[in-house]
Amino acid sequence: MERNIAYWFAVHTKSRHEKQVDSFLKEKNISSFLPLVKVISRRRDRRKFIDVPLFPGYLFVNISLDNIYEVKSTRGVVRIVGNEENLEPSPIPDVEIHNLKTLINSNVSIDPYKYLQKGTRVRVVSGPLMGLEGMLVKRKTNYRVVISINLLQKSTSAEISIADVESID
Repeated sequence: MERNIAYWFAVHTKSRHEKQVDSFLKEKNISSFLPLVKVISRRRDRRKFIDVPLFPGYLFVNISLDNIYEVKSTRGVVRIVGNEENLEPSPIPDVEIHNLKTLINSNVSIDPYKYLQKGTRVRVVSGPLMGLEGMLVKRKTNYRVVISINLLQKSTSAEISIADVESID
């Protein structure tokens, strides 16, 4: 990795500090991405939609290796996810972040999904998720496209029409 080129990295935060860390990073002019999903909060007296992190405890930053200390020194940051052996952060491929952003911005219903390593790789060719690449799975009577962040071993899925996908294997 070159020191002056920006890469995407996963940042592990303290429990329930993702939004606060995202705010602190933006104050430092560091490009960050916190994928949020709307869920119903069930209180005793009312229900309302709230935004919660798609991957609890994690957010993503787009920085060069020269700015690693800026992120690590941010209040609420535990570590930058990487290789345990040499303690160097591991970059996340741009396509994985692009797929995640496409899914978040599509306004389709998404769910966390168990991390998958095998399956049929597909590309969405029409609809709001056009261009997204992921794995096709069948859940009950519906098909879903699953995208994964390999470094975190986390995945998320969205319902898709089988007519909107093509195999890329």
